[in-house]
Amino acid sequence: MRKNQESRFVCKIRQKAVNLLYTAVFLLLTFCILTNSRLSLYYAFTGLELWYRNMIPTLMPFMILSGTLIRMGLTEGFTTLVYPFVRPLFHVSRNVCYVMIMGFMCGFPMGAKCVADLYERGKLSRDEGAFLLAFCNNIGPVYFVSFALPLTGCRQMAPCLFGMYGIPLLYGLLLRYTRYRNLYERAGTRTASASQNMQAARTQKLLGALDESIRASLQSMLMLGGYMVLFNLLMLLPHLTLGHTPRGLAPLLEITGGLKLLGDLMPLYSLILLPFGGFSCIAQTYTCIGHTDLSIGDYVLHKLILTALTAGYYLLCLRFHLLR
Repeated sequence: MRKNQESRFVCKIRQKAVNLLYTAVFLLLTFCILTNSRLSLYYAFTGLELWYRNMIPTLMPFMILSGTLIRMGLTEGFTTLVYPFVRPLFHVSRNVCYVMIMGFMCGFPMGAKCVADLYERGKLSRDEGAFLLAFCNNIGPVYFVSFALPLTGCRQMAPCLFGMYGIPLLYGLLLRYTRYRNLYERAGTRTASASQNMQAARTQKLLGALDESIRASLQSMLMLGGYMVLFNLLMLLPHLTLGHTPRGLAPLLEITGGLKLLGDLMPLYSLILLPFGGFSCIAQTYTCIGHTDLSIGDYVLHKLILTALTAGYYLLCLRFHLLR
């Protein structure tokens, strides 16, 4: 009993310390914003502009279309052409195949959003959701080819495309035959409630599904925009402390604004950080899955592993002169 009391006391002290730290950081950031309004306005506007110009046009149409397909129960039919090629390799369901397509082709955070939407409707098990989050929530090819890659100055597209998408795909294949080799053999993997299963069995008509999808997509886009503004604004702290914003730190906080700031100064560093996505991307992923019991900690761990694998790949490319 005494040990339990001591443990509770330690937990309370630790919680108070964490709360004090959070309060101190928030007060510091508020003070910096109030005393450096012009600089804070610049960073906030940078995040807002990048969200408006880059995120909304490339991401929102896919969010609306995907949400409509899921609500109308059309995801399995959507995979008809690709599933015959995916099934022999991964041995997964059509809904898992659908998330793989959306996660790789439509761009971050569509992978996480599709996982959450299907999991809530009982169309994915918890293990399937965890498996997909490990490798399917990536920077989109449109964003990568039109925005990220030109900034690095890299002229060899094929090695970079493999580094961005081939490595996560191979990593997913490895996980399927190791950690998730019993994906469909364990009992009780589906954790959706009875009401969620009833919702899964009920499909919506086109206009109703479209209306709900647009509302959900607008909410998600607003959340993403808020995170982009906030994490760009956090660059204010190192700027005031050091007299400038460390260019290497910027992509770690918010990948889009950081890459723009970094330009072609450290192309290898930029390419390695893209699979990780920055802390802003992690926070945005948590927004998508935070209302489920899927683990954000496991997601971050897999992102770190993918980043390390990507770093090793690009170092080998440099060693054999595959990148210029």
